[in-house]
Amino acid sequence: MIQYKDALKKILGEAKPLASERVSLAKALNRVLAIDVCIDIDMPPFNKSAMDGYTCRKIDLGNELRVVETIFAGKEPEFVIGENQCAKIMTGAVVPEGADCVFMIEDSEQIDDKHIRCTNLNTKTNISLKGEDAKEGDVLLSKNTMLEARHMPVLAMAGQNVVEVYQKPKVSIIASGTELVEPDEYPKPYQIRNSNSTQLLAQLHQLGIDGIYNGIIKDEGALLEEQICAALLENDVLILTGGVSVGEYDLIPDILQKLGCETIISKTAIQPGKPMVFASQGNRYCFGLSGNPVSSFIQFELYVRPFLYALMNYQYKPMELNLPINADFKRRKDERLLFAPALINERSEVVPLEFHGSAHINGLSSAQVLFELPIGMKEVKKGDLVHVRFL
Repeated sequence: MIQYKDALKKILGEAKPLASERVSLAKALNRVLAIDVCIDIDMPPFNKSAMDGYTCRKIDLGNELRVVETIFAGKEPEFVIGENQCAKIMTGAVVPEGADCVFMIEDSEQIDDKHIRCTNLNTKTNISLKGEDAKEGDVLLSKNTMLEARHMPVLAMAGQNVVEVYQKPKVSIIASGTELVEPDEYPKPYQIRNSNSTQLLAQLHQLGIDGIYNGIIKDEGALLEEQICAALLENDVLILTGGVSVGEYDLIPDILQKLGCETIISKTAIQPGKPMVFASQGNRYCFGLSGNPVSSFIQFELYVRPFLYALMNYQYKPMELNLPINADFKRRKDERLLFAPALINERSEVVPLEFHGSAHINGLSSAQVLFELPIGMKEVKKGDLVHVRFL
């Protein structure tokens, strides 16, 4: 068995980033920038009023001011503000030449239809200066940034209606197992519903990848070989579930070897999720995940997710913290690194969930984090710090 971090290092070492492509701004979410994004104008592009009020020369505050015009956002000023003059101005409007401050409407005294006076001589300037946020040519977003919703307005502001990003990998899923039926079927006493594929498609969707589901394949060597060969030819990554352990009908490892794939990982020292295969065939890759749903979920999060991101030239770093556990916790065996489901309570404590093992998908469904017990550690006491990984 290879330990978790060593396995991850080997897997990521095989990743060859895909080429870039240009996509519309509307389709750039969850994509990885292939170039630095620079802005082509100053931001703000002009001295901008930060509030509704009146704009004038600061030296004239306290004097009777003649209102020469009203400036709203999107209107070009008509006058240069001179001595004892002002303009009524709206938030976001261009501050006219000659003016160097804006005071609030609440700080104004109406003298007549054409004249006002500022009643707060200590008013702030209240002007967003041209270029104070960014200057023409500044890098706003760096290459290899994963584009999230908060980045979208930055791209728009920079005029990036078309964005250069790395391609997404084409990923296919095959469920292996004669005992499996689809979720809409009522299983016979010797069958179970295929939950892994639904789970994996959802995990891919979280990455912005639309996985291709190739269905359930029975544990028959020739049929599996044919389907795996076809999927490897048509995809960048093939994800298989089931058939990767050491049983008589666990055929995947031998089939991958027969197809000329190089096996990089054959099993890992994590619990749950020991049986797992990772193999490569040039620029094509295959993950053989456990048939148990909790194991395959955890294997995807630990290994597949960072690998797929690496193909998109992005270094994935999950949120991880050390937090106190709120109850004693024991396990029977300690030869593998344990990942157990838990919640975080209002005191930022780790609350272990009832968990019966790698097939107990309900035990995972309420989890917010996975907490770790290292190899060689069988128990922790209430209040001990444990390492948690947010889901």
